[in-house]
Amino acid sequence: MASNESILQGVNVLGPVSESQKKILTPEALAFLALLQRSFNSTRKALLERRKIRQAELDKGALPDFLPETRHIRENPTWKGAPPAPGLVDRRVEITGPTDRKMVVNALNADVWTYMADFEDSSAPTWDNMVNGQVNLYDANRRQVDFKIGNKDYKLRTDKKLPTLIVRPRGWHLEEKHVTVDGEPMSGSLFDFGLYFFHNAFQTVKMGFGPYFYLPKMESHLEARLWNDVFNLAQDYIGMPRGTIRGTVLIETILAAFEMDEIIYELRDHSSGLNCGRWDYIFSVIKKFRQNSNFVLPDRSAVTMTVPFMDAYVKLLIQTCHKRGVHAMGGMAAQIPIKDDPKANDVAMEGVRADKLREVKAGHDGTWVAHPALASIAVDIFNKHMPTPNQLFIRREDVTIGQNDLLNMNVPGQITEAGIRKNLNIGLGYMEAWIRGVGCVPINYLMEDAATAEVSRSQLWQWVRHGVTTAEGKKVDKQYALKLLKEQTQELASKAPQGNKFGLAAQYFSGQVTGEDYADFLTSLLYNEITSAGPARAAAKL
Repeated sequence: MASNESILQGVNVLGPVSESQKKILTPEALAFLALLQRSFNSTRKALLERRKIRQAELDKGALPDFLPETRHIRENPTWKGAPPAPGLVDRRVEITGPTDRKMVVNALNADVWTYMADFEDSSAPTWDNMVNGQVNLYDANRRQVDFKIGNKDYKLRTDKKLPTLIVRPRGWHLEEKHVTVDGEPMSGSLFDFGLYFFHNAFQTVKMGFGPYFYLPKMESHLEARLWNDVFNLAQDYIGMPRGTIRGTVLIETILAAFEMDEIIYELRDHSSGLNCGRWDYIFSVIKKFRQNSNFVLPDRSAVTMTVPFMDAYVKLLIQTCHKRGVHAMGGMAAQIPIKDDPKANDVAMEGVRADKLREVKAGHDGTWVAHPALASIAVDIFNKHMPTPNQLFIRREDVTIGQNDLLNMNVPGQITEAGIRKNLNIGLGYMEAWIRGVGCVPINYLMEDAATAEVSRSQLWQWVRHGVTTAEGKKVDKQYALKLLKEQTQELASKAPQGNKFGLAAQYFSGQVTGEDYADFLTSLLYNEITSAGPARAAAKL
């Protein structure tokens, strides 16, 4: 095997490294990252080019369908995914959130079964956020994460078994510009996965679970195949049996919905099922078909889980997962308690109950919450309606979903000025916080992340592009959108502390709401605003 010193030739760290971060950014860990990058980055880039080719086809009016070349996989009833791994047999309530130390302690203390520690949509990928997040998870897996702020102690509870930790790395499209390998920025996915796996794989097994991951933003089974190859190399490199890693794939793109069987198949020995990433899924539908007037959707509030295309997606996901013996996880309850208005809080929590009841009755094996206060609601409903650890026995053989069902945009509702302003507020509010390094933002008693901001900006783009008319009779054009953007920016900035970033957020947002330019992702668009790359330092000399 090549020495670390030779592997580290061409590896540079451009971000500052504090004393506490040195235990993460070790020469051995950086050598592992370099191996991952050199082995897989060319395939990653080729798959991103493939996305562009598919988008060009959709822009010309093509519609996705189930792949004829993989019919043999879909129609073969005999193959299965891996049986549920230790710590993942029962996942009835999962809490999700970023990897700051306070969130890590609070999430592991919550009355839930798993905690998805998120380097993706609820984290702004500043260098400090990404590396300190790894420090926090390293410490959490060794039960050394307790800390104190002022007079308040944050300590892991000792009266019960803590939730299983699952990590969500960044999607394939994102880069980590603070580490370069042979002159190129590292893949954000490989950076997040590699550091966590290298330091925690054996430790998590020792604690009774394993190195588990949520895999975001995939658009095809070939992207799942790449993850599987990464998993195999990683396990072989440290001498861990293949199949120890488990990955739950978020089905949050319309293209992946047509390849669910194939995605599970590619990850077979490493699969722990699929999840309904609802907000990203809506974003993907608008994004992929943004040039097609048949896919114009009404106000975001009208696009519920019961509209035809969302209902079809849920049913197909549950049927597919259970046919293959893996978990079908439900979506996020983004509500946060409304402490100063009990009546409004009751209405919001009733909405959460109805949503979780729909999920458990549909056959989901578990669900997500964004706030510990919602855990008890979800737990009560799943405990009542799912007395077993999961519902893999519910086969949903009553379901037949075809291309037309997944693409059925018959969504009742209107486009209103209030809906436009709400999208502007969410987009501006989220982008302003993200530029400040905060990736998870409470807005109007909902925990908004990158996915909801993407829905907001994509709807605005779509409405201007297709010249829709609001319920009030106003044509939505570029001038109207920019006028409302200016008004909402001024209103938000006037209520915010001095030094806020609403002006900068509006500059970026103004280019995204006029039906002209369309960035692939807001996070890619804004990333340079939060990089702190300094002079390159050779990894071997850290």
